[in-house]
Amino acid sequence: MDRASGADGPLVSSIGPQGFRVDDGYYSALLLTPARADLWSPPSIETLDIDALAALVAMRPEFILIGTGANLVRPPVALIRALEAQEIGVEAMDSRAAARAWGVLRAERRAIAAALYPLAE
Repeated sequence: MDRASGADGPLVSSIGPQGFRVDDGYYSALLLTPARADLWSPPSIETLDIDALAALVAMRPEFILIGTGANLVRPPVALIRALEAQEIGVEAMDSRAAARAWGVLRAERRAIAAALYPLAE
């Protein structure tokens, strides 16, 4: 992956067996904001709730990208409703696509956040 020109903050530069490479570190799963990347121990996608994304919700992003691992898995409807009640949109896709979308959207300076599940558990 190429570092998107004009993007500030953390960007995923590659995805491999160790996980996601962000700057000089590797993360098996991570939470991304425009200011930082944090290691994340996600619950199963079926039990993902707003509490697991509290650090992202606190920043009041336009929307949250949810990278659901190697394949697209629909997040729980209750999570989507809880986020939408706070006027935060949800975009779910596989984690590779979410990492690429993160770079493009950050280059556009969009106020977004991301939660990326590992490719394999």
